[in-house]
Amino acid sequence: MNKGWIALPLLLGLGTALWWWQLPQPLPVALLSVQRGAVESLVANTRAGTLKACRRSHLSFNQGGRVEQRLVNEGQRVAAGEVLLRLRQVELQARVEEAQARGRGLANQRQQRCLQAELEQRDHRRLASLQARQLVAEDRVDQSATRARLAALACTRAASALEEAEANLALQHALLDQTTLRAPFAGIVAEINGEVGEFVTPSPPGIPTPPAVDLIDDSCLYVEAPIDEVDAAQVQPGMPVRITLDAFRGQHFSGQVQRVAPFVRDLERQARTADVEVRFEPLPDQLTLLTGYSADVEVLLQQRPDALRIPTESLLEGERVLRYDPLAGVLREVSLRLGLANWRWTEVLEGLSEGDRILASLEQEGLADGVAVRPEGEGEP
Repeated sequence: MNKGWIALPLLLGLGTALWWWQLPQPLPVALLSVQRGAVESLVANTRAGTLKACRRSHLSFNQGGRVEQRLVNEGQRVAAGEVLLRLRQVELQARVEEAQARGRGLANQRQQRCLQAELEQRDHRRLASLQARQLVAEDRVDQSATRARLAALACTRAASALEEAEANLALQHALLDQTTLRAPFAGIVAEINGEVGEFVTPSPPGIPTPPAVDLIDDSCLYVEAPIDEVDAAQVQPGMPVRITLDAFRGQHFSGQVQRVAPFVRDLERQARTADVEVRFEPLPDQLTLLTGYSADVEVLLQQRPDALRIPTESLLEGERVLRYDPLAGVLREVSLRLGLANWRWTEVLEGLSEGDRILASLEQEGLADGVAVRPEGEGEP
């Protein structure tokens, strides 16, 4: 009898322990405290953008010829008007000298003919004066008038020949100048396709050839990035932009939208996009920026500097989150009214208060409304 009473408590204890062991245990979770901070409404590029120079010229000669002088090297900075390459000029220089000599000869001839015209004109006036007093015959006056008119025509013809020679001289100077390649603006020489002694030719129509000199003005740079056609409608010139470059990870640069393309690109197997041009403000002078760098842009549409916010990744479908109930030790599903949002933060207008603790991430399985949990530290936003 006594043994039965002793065994009964043991059986009850074992049953209780077994029941407790079979109860679902609270799941360890990382929670996040709801706090205030900045929330931005952003528009970002769909594919990598490209860093470009405001001015970049692929310079070539207008005529063919053999390279006689190469006065710059790749990577060298040049001033506007500085000579970069020069072709052989012997023949053209000879033509210039020939045109100059011909011009000097025609100038002397014009002077001679015009002096003769003045002499004939004075002689005609003198004979006309004498004929008025009946001192010379009328036919002599007529002959002097004819000689004066012919001399005047010869003077005019000589002047026209001189003008033609001067125009030819200007043409020869222009052809000579075309053998010299000059920098149209200050910049840096990116590439040279032409060595001393090589023969260069201009590009035939419709057949592109490498430029003789690729010149870049790196004092003015901008980013061209494609924006989805849906988002592009919200972007306007003058909006602030945050720029990131793959070459300088972790750094952000300020910019401003300068232009939105007036058309949408329809590329095969890609979303329709509109190109947006973004200027640096200011251009970072402590870094060496190379044209062609890949870049990303974030256009700031709106900003709340002190909003109640939660990580966007913590949201369930239907604008809901799982909030921790410390009294019951379980998660409670809460519906929210949201404001501004981006890929990182979402503004909360109603449904949560500052200091509430919510589930930091939805990656853990088995978590839902009413599930018992055990907080294990604060999650990273």
